[in-house]
Amino acid sequence: MGTHDALIDYVPVLVQILLAGGLAAVILVASQIFGQRGRANRSSDTAYECGIPSEGRTATRFAVKFYIVAMLFILFDIEIVFLIPWVLVFREFIAAGIPILAPVMFFLAVLVIGLLYEYKKGALEWED
Repeated sequence: MGTHDALIDYVPVLVQILLAGGLAAVILVASQIFGQRGRANRSSDTAYECGIPSEGRTATRFAVKFYIVAMLFILFDIEIVFLIPWVLVFREFIAAGIPILAPVMFFLAVLVIGLLYEYKKGALEWED
């Protein structure tokens, strides 16, 4: 295998980088062309979203419950991501005779126990 063959393997990566950079450039140019023009059009120093000027308070306060639910979502979401490698190599472990089901079931049991604990403590209930 020559050097040229090894460089050919990186063509998909180069294409992906070029597409990402091109998309970023198109979005920035479109934002400059179609976006709001400077501060002259705004009546005050408020946020500008969706082409509609904001009304009322711009800095709303969120309840602590919102942040708790958000942190729990991120926590359980990240833990579920740890299952992806297991899914990808499950057949190889089974073919090699490596017991993998018991550790993963233990991991899932810990997740379920944590979720039940949070449910029992009321962390998932949304109250105003």
